Amino acid sequence: MSLKNRSLVTIDDLSNGEIMALFSLADAMAKNMSEQNNLCRGKIMASLFFEPSTRTRLSFEAAMHRLGGSVITASDVGASSLAKGESISDTAKIVGSYADIIVIRHPWEGAAKVVADYAGIPVINAGDGGHQHPTQTLLDLYTIIKERRDLKGLKIALWGDLKYGRTTHSLIFALARFGADILFCPSPGLEVPEHVIDKLVTEYGGDVDMISATAKKNANNLFPVDAIYTTPNSPHQLAMMPDMSVQVELKGGVDALYVTRTQKERFTGKEEGQERKRYPVVDKKLLQDKVFRKTLVMHPLPRVDELAYDIDADERSMYFKQAAHGVPIRMALLAALLGVKEFDVPDVESPPPVSYPYYQGQPGPVCPNPRCVSIQPTETKYLKPSFKIVNTSPLTLRCTYCEHGFEPKYVASTDWHEHKLDTKKYHSAASHWAKYIRPENLIVFNTEEEAEAHGYKPSHFVGGQRK
Repeated sequence: MSLKNRSLVTIDDLSNGEIMALFSLADAMAKNMSEQNNLCRGKIMASLFFEPSTRTRLSFEAAMHRLGGSVITASDVGASSLAKGESISDTAKIVGSYADIIVIRHPWEGAAKVVADYAGIPVINAGDGGHQHPTQTLLDLYTIIKERRDLKGLKIALWGDLKYGRTTHSLIFALARFGADILFCPSPGLEVPEHVIDKLVTEYGGDVDMISATAKKNANNLFPVDAIYTTPNSPHQLAMMPDMSVQVELKGGVDALYVTRTQKERFTGKEEGQERKRYPVVDKKLLQDKVFRKTLVMHPLPRVDELAYDIDADERSMYFKQAAHGVPIRMALLAALLGVKEFDVPDVESPPPVSYPYYQGQPGPVCPNPRCVSIQPTETKYLKPSFKIVNTSPLTLRCTYCEHGFEPKYVASTDWHEHKLDTKKYHSAASHWAKYIRPENLIVFNTEEEAEAHGYKPSHFVGGQRK
């Protein structure tokens, strides 16, 4: 099979079988590194890093050089035409004419998708704001599989900033797809975003059980579990006894502890001024607990003060191995997307892809995420907001760029008002009418004023109940 000319914007762009095939290719390349130096001779990779990076950028560039290719780079927005007001799409088209593949890191969520849509060549997302970081997820999975051979049935704890940590967002979906159970251990106020949880449950099945304060206290003072995701293949008695679930889950220990730093650079002004409860540091004392006896300690790096230096020599510490795995993993990915390597895809169990209808109505809503690429002034000149209808009860739209979901307040249908003013009515999205509107006829509004400005009158169901 060939991945030639494909892009990797989110981890969903690869099937489980394709991921495992890339791992096999990475293994083969790592064993014979010197034999790979002609694979991409004559190929050029454009390295566009508009956020700070050490490991990701250098490992991508090292990977391309190891394959015999060349690298052109831009690493400062202020020194690029983006600083002059050039749109991302124009940048993508230009760079696409210079190179054979683009690796992009950008602070706006969804920016990598825009580059992939306009570049005309394969594009790899090296991190877009707090959205996703799929190649980091590949080397995370690779590290766990190298040490544990399989992911199915493992208990993986995610620790730290789970709100803005894009590495954890990609990893959450991948772990669910491969059948792992996930323990969420967020820093206070930095819990997993609701739209990530919604996608996790609706697309990968399983349950997310929130843990009560009493259960947290009784379970393990060193292990602040906030919620547990259990895959569809796991016993569901935990869902019936959420206050017992922490104790049950921790009884057999944790297979991997994935630590993340606090992403202060993504804090809003309000968040910057908040006092935060000190979060447990992962150090020798913590790892003495029996829960962590066989735990792999992982971290995407860089670390600040959440991971102590005194465990660097511990055989359970994997973070430097993780970083080293980045080169062969990214070599395999570059070679596959450039079409210089083909491989057999193993038959690996994977959840079926979920297809959603697109919202097509006018007026179109605007993504509520202030970091979304679709609402940035330089991009609104050509980008039209795009949403999937991911639920009808409650009505929920998901931005196709940043994947944030939101629930519109009011709905109407182009099919019901028959172009007559007296039947041109809008209803509360919480009313029973919302689920009967066909996707192609759906119109949404966020305010009553917006609906009435477009000529709609309130129905008896504006408040959710018949008046």
